Amino acid sequence: MAIKTEPKVCVGVITGAHGVRGQVRVKSFTTEPADIAAYGPLSDADGKQEFSLELTGVAKGVLLARIQGVSDRDAAEALRGVELFVERNAFPETDEEEFYHADLVGLDAFLADGSRYGAVRALHDFGAGDVIEITVVAGGTVVLPFTQAVVPEIDIEAGHITIAPPTEIEVRDDGGTDE
Repeated sequence: MAIKTEPKVCVGVITGAHGVRGQVRVKSFTTEPADIAAYGPLSDADGKQEFSLELTGVAKGVLLARIQGVSDRDAAEALRGVELFVERNAFPETDEEEFYHADLVGLDAFLADGSRYGAVRALHDFGAGDVIEITVVAGGTVVLPFTQAVVPEIDIEAGHITIAPPTEIEVRDDGGTDE
């Protein structure tokens, strides 16, 4: 029997070395960048390496940090590109009608009539409001406003959302769209 593991969420990435004493530059994906260090030890994607960050400053939009066991520039540079993960259960609970992107990505998307539309690929915020990207069953992707009107139902427990595409987007019988 397989052991179910808690899903992991990428909260940042090491972008390179800083200085000669082993510090690294870290791009944080958390709302408050410094919160990346508040979740305790982080791991790489497969969980084989663990990293405890000690934040030391900020420079040019990234955090500066020390990682235990990394003491020179070569060791720090070897970590460039390593994504930093935390278990999903480390995050605080959300309020009603509030969701973590990581909880939505991968959910099945259905139309109001129950037909399968696709799956949630990503959520984006380009400044004018969130949008949801759906990989459509018939192929390709569609980007829709992430609003109550367009996504009237989200059921994380059941693993799906309901989509009501705006009237400007015609849903074809094959599941694709004509914009």
